[in-house]
Amino acid sequence: MRLLDKQAMALVVATLVADQLTKELLLRYLLKAGAIVPVLDDFFRLVIVWNPGVSFGFLGGDKALPPWVLSVVAVAVCVGLFVWLRRIDRPLIGWGIGLVIGGAIGNVIDRARWGAVFDFADFHVGQWHWPAFNVADSAIVVGVGLMLIDSLVGEKKSAP
Repeated sequence: MRLLDKQAMALVVATLVADQLTKELLLRYLLKAGAIVPVLDDFFRLVIVWNPGVSFGFLGGDKALPPWVLSVVAVAVCVGLFVWLRRIDRPLIGWGIGLVIGGAIGNVIDRARWGAVFDFADFHVGQWHWPAFNVADSAIVVGVGLMLIDSLVGEKKSAP
């Protein structure tokens, strides 16, 4: 196995462990402490939000897709990303793929366990409110960000 593959798989495992551990610990804590726990005044609080959609609540309205449909799509995306990983040699893309796969699998585990994804991080800035999210969602965003950065500043090939 190539070094980049090992690094990406290490990120998958680290993301999964961090995601599932934070969800388990915070869900236990929040069930005892209350569903909303202020952490930093009106800026950040811990909450219990069950998200039937995808990252940050997208596609999670009244007519959310069944959890198994979202899980099948997530697994298919992970398979495609893994195939892509095996074909590239660019670290930012490989690391991004590892983070996205780890985050996607973390949320698939939630859907299998609870039928929805447990989100707990809730930020407010004045009247602006970002949808609640979790470690898996953060890993997906950072992973996609790494891939976008690579596409903007990565290796440029000269035109023929």
